[in-house]
Amino acid sequence: MFDKVLIANRGEIALRIIRTCRDLGVRTVAVYSTPDADARFVHAADEAVHIGPGAPTRSYLNIPNIIGAALRTGAQAIHPGYGFLSEDPYFAEICADAGITFIGPPPDVMENVGDKATARRLMTAAGLPLLPGTTEPVDSAEAAEEIAREIGYPVIIKAAAGGGGRGITVVHRPEDLKEAYVTTRAGAQAVFKNSAVYLERYLPVTRHIEIQVLCDDFGGAVHLGERDCSVQRRHQKLVEESPAPGLPPKVREQLGAAAVAGARAVGYRGAGTVEFLLETDPAADHAFWFMEMNARIQVEHPVTELVTGVDLIAEQLRVAAGRPLTVRQEDIEIRGHALECRINAEDPDRGFAPTPGLLENYRAPGGPWVRVDTDYVPGSRVSPYYDSMIGKLIVWGPDRATALDRTLRALEEFDVSGPGVRTTIPLHQEILRHPEFRRGGVPTDFLSRHFSL
Repeated sequence: MFDKVLIANRGEIALRIIRTCRDLGVRTVAVYSTPDADARFVHAADEAVHIGPGAPTRSYLNIPNIIGAALRTGAQAIHPGYGFLSEDPYFAEICADAGITFIGPPPDVMENVGDKATARRLMTAAGLPLLPGTTEPVDSAEAAEEIAREIGYPVIIKAAAGGGGRGITVVHRPEDLKEAYVTTRAGAQAVFKNSAVYLERYLPVTRHIEIQVLCDDFGGAVHLGERDCSVQRRHQKLVEESPAPGLPPKVREQLGAAAVAGARAVGYRGAGTVEFLLETDPAADHAFWFMEMNARIQVEHPVTELVTGVDLIAEQLRVAAGRPLTVRQEDIEIRGHALECRINAEDPDRGFAPTPGLLENYRAPGGPWVRVDTDYVPGSRVSPYYDSMIGKLIVWGPDRATALDRTLRALEEFDVSGPGVRTTIPLHQEILRHPEFRRGGVPTDFLSRHFSL
């Protein structure tokens, strides 16, 4: 195992990684921007290095400063968390050149699965089902129009390098396609520095199901069940749960087997997530299609930890250190039910606009089977520079009904307030009380249908 790991991230995920490192006897180095100087994760690490001002491009995305911090402190490995540099193959290559282990898949694998069009091609070869569409970037509006005519409307245009719900445009009418193609490419270039896009058939009513996988360098590859991530706003997740409600055992087995086959096909290593769209029409017998693969730990990984008892960060560290997985497929057992609510400093009534500010009051819920992953304390400031997530509420129960009721109780205990700060807590309470959500199996249009969001 490593002696010392640098965490190239901030907030709750940095603190989460630091805690597992401490459990494993691994020393940690935090890197931090000026606004984060007094954050919990900075004080929790064994060492901390200032890497720049608040703007991410000058701190958490500043590769020379991060590599320099690792070399100066003698860190043998870098854990990127999620977001920022976590899926940047260039950063992984630079780590290797500096003699530092990148805790994640190899750069070439990350590049292949990070390019959504390439990933579609590789997963097709591995036998995974895909929606009608392209496995290569579409290089002109005219070509896009021809492809759309062949596969039928509506279609979705996706940035090949996209992620996090960005770089996506749904087109319902042929007359809107050219403009959508041009603007999606321009947006992809601006955000991802890559203008490549691909097309696929758009299904307006589906469920979003993802499978957690772990792979090592010794042929070990397992899945840890599924997470239902269908409650979304603007293609970004708000509520996640495991196992997915109402999923027949046969379909659950098929999804898991497909995810492992896809991960093996691309030579994956570490923790990753294979994402699928699931048909909601009972007559379709729960048909599913590969959507994308994420080459990192996910925000919602704690729900899988609560139902399996597996520390995913620990497995990441062991695999990166050249050790085999500690679990086999037959060891994985799903126990009970877990939900995660992302508590964001956002105003749902204003299009989920971020509401940064000082948290005069911060009191997290507690009690049996309640977990809160956060870096905030009373007096913390929600920065305008970074993601608006304050924390993650994760709750377990022996069954879904109990988990739902416990989550509602925990939401009622939450006290997060300050001048101008609004949160998603009231919306989460409405969602969890809604009859359709309580029945289980809501599709991705649930929020827009019932809450006009």
